[in-house]
Amino acid sequence: MSTQPQLPRAAQVCISFAGLLRANGFAVAPEQTTAFLAAIELLGPRSLEHIRKAGLATLAPPPERRASYDRLFDLHFRSGEQIDQEGVDDVRLQEEARGDDDALLADEANESGFTATRAEILVERRFAHGVASEALRRLSREARARLPQRKGYRRRRARRGPSADLRRTLREIVRNDGEILHLGRLKRRARQRKLLLLIDVSGSMKARTDENMKLAHALSQAARSVEVFTFGTRLTRVTRPLRIKRREQALNAAAHLVSDWDGGTRIGDALLAFLAVPRFAGYARGAAVVVISDGLERGDASALRDAVTKLSRRAWRLSWLTPLATGTGFTPQTEALVAIRPLVDDLVDGSSSAAIVSHLLSLGRRRAA
Repeated sequence: MSTQPQLPRAAQVCISFAGLLRANGFAVAPEQTTAFLAAIELLGPRSLEHIRKAGLATLAPPPERRASYDRLFDLHFRSGEQIDQEGVDDVRLQEEARGDDDALLADEANESGFTATRAEILVERRFAHGVASEALRRLSREARARLPQRKGYRRRRARRGPSADLRRTLREIVRNDGEILHLGRLKRRARQRKLLLLIDVSGSMKARTDENMKLAHALSQAARSVEVFTFGTRLTRVTRPLRIKRREQALNAAAHLVSDWDGGTRIGDALLAFLAVPRFAGYARGAAVVVISDGLERGDASALRDAVTKLSRRAWRLSWLTPLATGTGFTPQTEALVAIRPLVDDLVDGSSSAAIVSHLLSLGRRRAA
């Protein structure tokens, strides 16, 4: 009677790691598992880092999923140790690609939508179809005329202006045999000021996410120079999909691009990640910046304070719209809102589309901060 040789315990741990990778969407063939064991035996590993490198060489995880591989490795081989979270807590930037490059490590979602958490939960979202509300129709009608404007560099004819229109004046002189009947004037054209919309899509804002995204699409269609970002545990630029004219198609495209719907809340890290990219930070320079978030930050409030300070210095005006500010005498109670209150120009109601639209349309009458 023959019996199969019993594998050493160390080999069983390595084989189970290959199974864990397959369970999380990695393509690992049986031959790669055999090569993984052979590489470990050849290296005679003295540390877990040697095993990690052997896995990288033989199991061949894709470069875009290296972070997921490292996280699964730590969870499997260091289950009894304190795992270093420095690389895990970095807010990821996503643009023009789906955010499905990392494995799903959360066992349960934030079903209630009333609590804030730092846990990263990657899910897809579907937006319900429906007709536009009266607030969105009002935004479409009045956006071009009432959104804030700035003076452009090009000039146009005017009855009164700071400079003379020499070309038109000289033509009039030639036409009138050398007589000056009217001195033409020029003034700078008015152009729409840039708008930057930062939308919180974490679990604590779940009840408002659908309406906020519909409002962002309506604003992108009604106005020029609008940039839209979402943030939760990741920062995602959704400007391009929201430029699609049909709302259903635009929201579906954005739903496939954003992967951290209804997840954790790391506002400070997300805003710092936004400012760390020069191209993104340029969108805020001289722009009317509107942040739609409840401000329920679970991270360090000092990071949020630093990010809001830098953002307010770049912006023409910084508005923070929170569903918690439902009354005229609203006083911030959360640590994050208390920290940023002196730094923002407006801390107003963001509990409904009508309130947000009213604030957006009132920005044209306000001055620079």
